[in-house]
Amino acid sequence: MNWLVERTKGDVIIWIIVLFLSLVSLLAVYSSTETMAYKLRGGNFEYYIFKHFFLMAFGLAMMYFAHKINYKYYSRISQLAIVISGILLIITLFFGGSVNQAHRWLTLPGINLSFQTSDLAKLALIMYTARMLAKKQDVIDSFWKSTLPIMGASVIICFLILPANLSTAAVVFATNLLLMFIGRMNWKHITLIIIAGLFFLISGIYILHKIGGIGRVDTWVNRVENYFQGGEEKVFYQNQQANIAIATGGVFGKGPGNSVQKNFLPNPYADFIFAIIIEEYGLVGACILIFLYLLLLYRSIGIVLKSPRAFGALLAVGLAFSLVLQALINMGVAVHLFPVTGLTLPLVSMGGTSLWFTSIAFGIILSVSRDIEEKENLDAIPA
Repeated sequence: MNWLVERTKGDVIIWIIVLFLSLVSLLAVYSSTETMAYKLRGGNFEYYIFKHFFLMAFGLAMMYFAHKINYKYYSRISQLAIVISGILLIITLFFGGSVNQAHRWLTLPGINLSFQTSDLAKLALIMYTARMLAKKQDVIDSFWKSTLPIMGASVIICFLILPANLSTAAVVFATNLLLMFIGRMNWKHITLIIIAGLFFLISGIYILHKIGGIGRVDTWVNRVENYFQGGEEKVFYQNQQANIAIATGGVFGKGPGNSVQKNFLPNPYADFIFAIIIEEYGLVGACILIFLYLLLLYRSIGIVLKSPRAFGALLAVGLAFSLVLQALINMGVAVHLFPVTGLTLPLVSMGGTSLWFTSIAFGIILSVSRDIEEKENLDAIPA
């Protein structure tokens, strides 16, 4: 244990947040997969929790190694990662695994491992945007030299994510807009591009919906209509069961493993795991979870203020903001503040490669924090 503590660097609070969220995940996944284990595994209730435990353990190992790499190397890695992401997203659009008309997954040959290419693209784009903003500070007010190349990469990657995963594309684009604002990009250029992007997006969705039957456009429209009018029966059922779970949870909840709605709520271990957490741990448990994600953002902002380099600051806050924004949207869906999106709760929902990419993101944040910590320790040594 001492060996691990000595070699684990970076913000201690972020490490504690990671470990606490991992513990919450194990408890919530074990409880919420009970019905699925009964139906698909003949009552082998340990199957999914052991699977999730090994995926999480491997993710923590990836986080550890990611935090040991000097964050400056991620600037170079981002150049290759953004190209690979674009190629994989194109391949996914045409040949990816499909569920509900959404081509999101690619299966790696030989090892039969499926992963969502949008998870890699999200990580790559944030790293690349942070790199470009840091490199372009001398010409940051120039539309042609700064805004266009940086925004161009964001638009292309988000456009490739969009057909299969609108919510992820929105989170990635919002994160990049925040980075551009923090990176001192001309706000007039940002505003112009936002207005133009929204116009073309809304116009495209409207036209495709009128034509009908193209991709997931009808699904997006139905979810929004259901949110305001109570349309699609399946989505209405999800929201109804989530509301019951939240309402019966009370202040302190029913206790670990005592959820009833996990037997009725679709995907209680992924999209709606927050509703199960509220049912079992109550309003107190929900507030603690929200506090942890906001604390992560707060600690990351602290890294920004201490970081001597623009790339490290932008990298840390960009990754943290994307994780926290995704978490808040997932929670908002569970309590019916937002339409159903399909976004998971970072580091808590059951998952495979998505859990690993989230772990890598945490590792990169800790890498920036580790570099700051080492420099502070070096400066504290008397000359």
